[in-house]
Amino acid sequence: MIKRSFFALTRPRLGYDTPEPDPKEPKAIPVPSNLILLLHDPLDDARETFIKKGDKVEKGRKLHLYKDSKEYTISPVAGTIKVIDTYSDDFGNTSTYLVINTDQGLTAGTDDVKYELKDTIASADEYLRTLPGAPPLKTLADPDIKIDTIVITCADPDLLSTTHQYMALKFMDGIKEGIGVLKRITNVRKFCITIPENMNIKDEIDLAQVFRTSMIYPANLPQMILKDHLNMVLPAGKTPEDMGICFMSAEAVVSLARAYKTKTACHEKVLTVIGKQGTPYRVTAVIGTPLRRIFNAFSIHVNDHDRLVIGGPMKGFSTYTVHHPVQPDTDTVIVQDRDNIPELSDNPCVNCGKCVRICPAYIPANILVRYLEAGLYQDAADRYDLLSCIECGLCAYVCTARIPIYQYIRLGKHELLKLNADA
Repeated sequence: MIKRSFFALTRPRLGYDTPEPDPKEPKAIPVPSNLILLLHDPLDDARETFIKKGDKVEKGRKLHLYKDSKEYTISPVAGTIKVIDTYSDDFGNTSTYLVINTDQGLTAGTDDVKYELKDTIASADEYLRTLPGAPPLKTLADPDIKIDTIVITCADPDLLSTTHQYMALKFMDGIKEGIGVLKRITNVRKFCITIPENMNIKDEIDLAQVFRTSMIYPANLPQMILKDHLNMVLPAGKTPEDMGICFMSAEAVVSLARAYKTKTACHEKVLTVIGKQGTPYRVTAVIGTPLRRIFNAFSIHVNDHDRLVIGGPMKGFSTYTVHHPVQPDTDTVIVQDRDNIPELSDNPCVNCGKCVRICPAYIPANILVRYLEAGLYQDAADRYDLLSCIECGLCAYVCTARIPIYQYIRLGKHELLKLNADA
């Protein structure tokens, strides 16, 4: 819900969406004949891969690209590896994708591989890193990162999505069990949970401190939760983990509880799909399912020049293929008709000041974007607080000149990171 102000000097109010009081079961998407899995490990032509085309895989098997790889993915199906190739993200970072041809008979008729899970974070990280909700087990298991507080988010961080809220309404018992698991396997002693202020959760949550969050965007972003509920201001260039705070979605906590109960990995991801007319759909799909399968289930026809957005309208990113797979952290997918896509421009800034007034971090975005357009990334950071930006996207939303300020900021941070790494 969006409420625009009548007077230009006041801020527009962007309201988070809420699920229906008694949510229906999501529509289950059948397991497709081919799954696409992303593996965050680049291919090296000079090395022999540990997995190869034609290899048979079991349901629940860990897949490493090389014998000494620290990154892995889990096969949600039994089948055969059909393709191993390079994948590039929107910044040109390369990783690897696998196409697995599903053996429907074996997938339906066999149980997942059982894991020897122990009550340690290292054991959980060894097997459960790719659970639905993408639990940050790698961070929690890193001995160089000291985490003393885990914040479980039952409030969706972006607009239009209701995935986190749905998990809270339907699986609060699983969230409580997951908190118990986390208390057993980690040294973290403080647990907090965010719940939207208008959500009717009757359960008592004794294991965590409850934060009732505002329904006005961007109240549910990690930086705002730190400020509003933990009285902490995130320093420029730092992450919540640098301050000992780890954020974890409600779905990740539920998935962790299920995994420890069954000693297997679950693979069904809950996500919110927004059609061209703005109609929301809630689905469950196996991780690796191409988006095309979901669109077909709701008769959503994607034409040339339509836009597919992974994530919400404020912080999401575009993908250019209906074959993009569902990932462990895919909470929202939006389809925009080509005739209704907001136009961007290369017009110069008109100095209306809207981006400055709306910025929750008080950044002079009108001047910052000029430096970013010129490629002066270090100056943007040193003089105009590039690294203080919380990436809420409000500046781009209100921009009179329709400058893609948020995209410039993301690119600027990425390029600055590369420059510092090269130095």
